[in-house]
Amino acid sequence: MQPAAHAVATIVPSGNRVVESVTQALCAAAGVDSLFSRIPVHGATGGVSDYDWERMLESATLLSHAKPDVICWNGTKGGALGFDIDRRLTARIAETTGCPATTSALSILDALAAFKARTIALVTPYDAAYQAKCAAAFQEAGFAVAAKRHSGLTDNLSYAGVSEGEIAAMTRAALAYGRCDAVVYFCTNFARAGIAPVLEAEYGMPVLDSTAVGVWGALRAAGVAMSPLARFGRVFGLH
Repeated sequence: MQPAAHAVATIVPSGNRVVESVTQALCAAAGVDSLFSRIPVHGATGGVSDYDWERMLESATLLSHAKPDVICWNGTKGGALGFDIDRRLTARIAETTGCPATTSALSILDALAAFKARTIALVTPYDAAYQAKCAAAFQEAGFAVAAKRHSGLTDNLSYAGVSEGEIAAMTRAALAYGRCDAVVYFCTNFARAGIAPVLEAEYGMPVLDSTAVGVWGALRAAGVAMSPLARFGRVFGLH
């Protein structure tokens, strides 16, 4: 089997059970190869204050050897640290590897801007303290967080165990609380890509899963046509 014309390279948090399967499904539907590398991100979430820049850039460099169209950090930790850290990350990956770079957190901002959404419901698996950091980052970026729901978890691996039914219930509870332009699922180990299109149809608004939106941002940067992915959510209809 010959390699595809395009390839998306993804850096994955080591405690993540979601990113690879979602990325592979979306890239396969778009006819794009998916490449992966992992960096250590596991255990309790709250105490991490920065990226492990050496490991991150080493991972990006190894991925660059396969000549992908783009390198994506499909993790949302940058949102809790403020989105500017991801802007620095993409610049450093591009400078180090010569390859364009994206992150799921920055792609969420791009998607919200494309939908002209200014008020969001923020749904996460985190505890209250960590979710508050994420909400503050969105507010600093100019988005009002009108409603929030969280699972109260602190261990990275446990996030993947929250069921789609629980996520749907949290979403409906959040949307009953306040009027919003969009829902944001902010954690790439939160298995909710499948429920997003269902809730979009139910509420008539974008439901942005950070894992899937990370792939959208990478495919967009690679110049890949995304019409075959329309069934996965409204974001794939954006240009």
